[in-house]
Amino acid sequence: MQISDKSNLSDIFAERVQETPNAPAYRQFDGAKWFTMTWSEVAAEVARWQAALKRDGMKPGDRISMCLHNRIEWMLIDQAAIGLGLVTVPLYFDDRPDNMAFCLNDAGVRFLLLEDGAQWNALKDHVKTVEQVVCLGGTIPSDPRVKKLSDWAPAGSHEYVRSRVDPKELATIVYTSGTTGRPKGVMLSHRNTVSNVVAASKVVTLTPDDVAVSFLPLSHTFERTVGYYLNMYRGVQVAYARSITLLAEDLQIHKPTTLVSVPRVFERIWGAMQQALPPGSPKRNLFDKAVEIGWRRFKGEATFKDKLLWPILNALVAKKLHERMGGRLRTISVGGAAFPPEIARIFIGLGFNILQGYGLTETAPVLTTNRPHDNDPFSVGRAIEGVELRCDENGELLARGPNIMLGYWNNPEATKAAIDADGWFHTGDIARIRDGRVYITGRIKEIIVLSNGEKVPPEDAEQAIMRDPTFEHVMLVGEGRSHLGLLCASKTEDLRELCRRANTQLHDFPGYARIRFIARVPGPWGLENGLLTPTLKLKRKEVERRFQKEIDTMYANPGPCEDGK
Repeated sequence: MQISDKSNLSDIFAERVQETPNAPAYRQFDGAKWFTMTWSEVAAEVARWQAALKRDGMKPGDRISMCLHNRIEWMLIDQAAIGLGLVTVPLYFDDRPDNMAFCLNDAGVRFLLLEDGAQWNALKDHVKTVEQVVCLGGTIPSDPRVKKLSDWAPAGSHEYVRSRVDPKELATIVYTSGTTGRPKGVMLSHRNTVSNVVAASKVVTLTPDDVAVSFLPLSHTFERTVGYYLNMYRGVQVAYARSITLLAEDLQIHKPTTLVSVPRVFERIWGAMQQALPPGSPKRNLFDKAVEIGWRRFKGEATFKDKLLWPILNALVAKKLHERMGGRLRTISVGGAAFPPEIARIFIGLGFNILQGYGLTETAPVLTTNRPHDNDPFSVGRAIEGVELRCDENGELLARGPNIMLGYWNNPEATKAAIDADGWFHTGDIARIRDGRVYITGRIKEIIVLSNGEKVPPEDAEQAIMRDPTFEHVMLVGEGRSHLGLLCASKTEDLRELCRRANTQLHDFPGYARIRFIARVPGPWGLENGLLTPTLKLKRKEVERRFQKEIDTMYANPGPCEDGK
C-alpha cells in the first residue's frame, strides 16, 4: 500500500479496497446471526452514505457527529465523511446529554448520527446547530429533523468519492474527557493520524490473515487509531464485540490474533480469577508457580528446572487462560492508562504478548510503545518513529513530531499553554527516560504535597490498593495535610479492616505513603454521576467536592487506622 506523508485518511481506505477488495473486512452481529462484509461491499455502502450527505448539502469543512456503539455504521459514516472532506466529531455513547450537547454546540455540528431515536429526546432541547439527525433504529421522534437510516440513505449503486484534501487539513475534533472543567476539542489533521498509523505499523507485524475484536469505544482515539485505522491499513479483519458483558463469548467465537485493550480489562479478569483461586489453595499455588516460572522465562532467566516444569504448567494453567481468550492471540496492545506492574507480571508470565504504550488524544495518540522483542512491561516503551521526547526541568514529558495536534478548537489560550513556541507539546505527565525507555511516574497537577513537603503521586498508590478486590473505587487525598487519607467505595464496612488492607498493598511504598485516615463513601463511581471520565479516569476535583464533608470529618477525628493521629 502506497501511503506517505502526502497521504490523507481517505487514501488508506481507498488503497485498502483496491488492494484486497474481496477480503473480509468487518463482522457484526445483527441480533440473530453474525454477518461479514468484504472491503468492496464496505466501499459500496460508504458511497451510498456519501451520496446522502452530498444530497443534504454537506460541504468540505462541515462538522458531523456520531454517537454509536462500536459497529460497522460508525466506520461507514466516518469514511463517508473523510472522503467528502468533512470533519468528524465522535461522541462517547455513554456520556451525559449535557456533555454531548456542549460538544455539538461548541463544534457547530450540522449532522448527527445516532444509534437510537431515544438519544435525540435527551439532546434536542440543548443543541443549537444540528440541522439533521439520522437514527439507526428505535422509535423515531416526531421531529422534522429526524430520519431513519433506511429512509435517509438512497437506494442503488453510487460512486465512492476519494478525498484529495491536503494532509495538513483538519480531519476530526475529538473532545477530551477532561478530569476538570468542560472538555476541550482536540483538532487532529489527516497528517497527525496517518503518520501515527504508519509509525505504529512498524512496531508489530499485521496482515490480512489477522483478526481483531473491537470493544474499546471508537470515540476513544487509542481504539480509533490502532484498532481501526491501523487494522484497515494492514487489512486486518475486525469483529465488533456485542458488548463488554459478552466479550468473553465473542473472543471464543472470533478467536482474534490481535487485540487493543486497556489495563482495566485485565484487572477485571484477574479480579474474577481471584474469586476462584483463594490464597493457599492447591489451585492458587499451582497458578502462582506458573506465573513465577513464566515470568522468569519472559526475562530470559529460566533455570533448567523451570524448563522442565513449564510444559506441565503451561498445559495445566496458561493454555487454559489462552483458550478462554480465543487461543490465537499473538499480540495485545495496551494503553489508555497505566498498567499495574503486578497485573502485567501475571499475564505476561502466562505467555501473553502484552505491549504497553503511551500517548494522549492530543498526540493522535501513540507516542511510545514497547516492542515484541524489546519489552519492559514496567515502562511504556520507546518513542515511535518520528517522535521526539524529552523531560523539562520539572520532570514533565514533552513531545514533538508529526502527530502533535493542530490545537484546541475555539481555544487559542489552551493551545498556547499546551504547545510552546518550539513546537513541544506539554503532556502534563511526569516521567523519566532511561536508556531510551520512558517511565511515567505521575501527573503534574495531581501530585499530593503533604504539609511536610513530601510529594506523593497518587495514581501508583491507588493502583496498588485496587489490587485488593475488596475495594471498588479509591482516591487518595491529603494536599497540605500531615498524612494521607483515603476515600473508598467498598462493600466491606469495617474501616479498620479497610485501612489495614490498603496499607498492606502499600508495603513497598515510602513510609510517608501510608493511610492514616479513611472514609467509606457511596459507590459506584461512574460516568453517569460525574465522578469518572468516559475513559474511566478519576475526576479528582469532583470527587473531592462531592465528598468534602466526609474528608473534613475524616481528618477531624483520629479514625480507625492503626496509627492514625
